[in-house]
Amino acid sequence: MLVSLILATVGRSEDVGRCLWSLAAQTDQNFEVLLVDQNADERLVPWVEALHSAGLRLRHLRMDKASLSGARNLGIAESQGEIIGFPDDDCWYEPEVVARLRDAFLAGPGLDGVVANWVEQSDAMNDHRNDSPLSSQAWRTFRGGTASSISLFFRRALFDRLRGFDERMGVGCWFGAGEETDFILRALADGALIQRLPAARVHHLFGAPNPHPLDVRCRAQRSRARGTGALYAKHRLSPYTIVRGIVAPPVMPLFRLAGWSAFRLGLSTAQGRCEGFLRWGWGKS
Repeated sequence: MLVSLILATVGRSEDVGRCLWSLAAQTDQNFEVLLVDQNADERLVPWVEALHSAGLRLRHLRMDKASLSGARNLGIAESQGEIIGFPDDDCWYEPEVVARLRDAFLAGPGLDGVVANWVEQSDAMNDHRNDSPLSSQAWRTFRGGTASSISLFFRRALFDRLRGFDERMGVGCWFGAGEETDFILRALADGALIQRLPAARVHHLFGAPNPHPLDVRCRAQRSRARGTGALYAKHRLSPYTIVRGIVAPPVMPLFRLAGWSAFRLGLSTAQGRCEGFLRWGWGKS
């Protein structure tokens, strides 16, 4: 059972190298890496050459247009594995991740996907969940917990059935996020069995201070929030879930006395979610 790891990247170099070396150190080498390079320059070529020399099974793909969902779909189309995952260009794996994944899928022929343990997020949120299956009902009310793309691994057959990620969502799109949650919602609605796999430990910086000015952070937050608003409309979520998701971000900082920056970011979140919901709903009406 081959695992395909699709690493989409733009704008980074050293972080990509750290990620690739963590993959080269896996105890189970039954995997391939598809590096989808969206840079206009050759910054990744030295890393590709070094990892090839180290024996990593690595394919270097090029893509002109920066689109995270599009890059991942390209990687899926070019991949050969039965299991597919999506490391970020600034994450890194513990050495047993691939081995844990293969063991889980080999032991569960009816398993469609797993959610690995994002260590830093779990520690910060005190959220060490068991291996119980994900619930469609909980995810439709945004009570299903977290499942970042770096922790998602699915059978190729599921992508074939659902036709990959929705390329209208994600980094590089007007709906600037939400493609992973959209895929999970579609998968659960299709009856997919997805379980958490705490033993597979993935690392990624969590909650690091953002060095950008508040206005820049607010614009980025607004863009990401449009993706959540699109989810509200696309999946016809309940009015309660939608209203809660729009009202809570600016209101909660006021209750917590979190300060002006938190309120501004919350307001940008609410604005983006309204925009995403209205634009997606208008376009589909």
